[in-house]
Amino acid sequence: MPDLKNHPLVADRLARLRSASCPPKDFRNYLSDIARLLVLPATAHLATKETKVVTPLTSMRGQELARQIVLVPILRAGLGFSEPFLQMLPEATVAHYGMKRNEESLQPEVYLERIPDHIAESEVFVLDPMLATGGSAIAAIDGLKERGATHLHFVCLVASPEGMKALEESHPDVRITSAAVDEGLNKQGYIIPGLGDAGDRIFGTL
Repeated sequence: MPDLKNHPLVADRLARLRSASCPPKDFRNYLSDIARLLVLPATAHLATKETKVVTPLTSMRGQELARQIVLVPILRAGLGFSEPFLQMLPEATVAHYGMKRNEESLQPEVYLERIPDHIAESEVFVLDPMLATGGSAIAAIDGLKERGATHLHFVCLVASPEGMKALEESHPDVRITSAAVDEGLNKQGYIIPGLGDAGDRIFGTL
């Protein structure tokens, strides 16, 4: 799994958005910057197919993506990744998976599913800035596999070792891309040092 925390641009944006004094507008901008940088490693293994290209001077053989792309942001925080990914993958379909964490059990609860019919034939990117306990990611991927998805990827900003282990054990076939892997979880299931609640910080609902 790519760990990009040592890349100068990623390290800079991560340090800025982790700060408790970072306002929502700047937080969203830094998050978008990192998300765009994550697109390249996240898509590095996609299948391609040959296509004919006519340039202004001649014709040649090029490559194009072999499968459709479906982005699945886990609401709310995953919406912060949607736009930067769409900027790089403008022909992608955007599905939505609404989940919230039960603060007592720490287990995910699904409240919304909007999944396209062509999910089984597509490259599916599940987007969520935080991989904490792994519960939401696992539940979302469980649901997508029930719909027939087989080419699955998970992309996050910050992961915990516990969440990484849980997701890898539950879905070893899913590729994970993260900007950083932090120290671990506290008793409330939040990533340490982390950056707080990503959804609240994106939308200013602190």
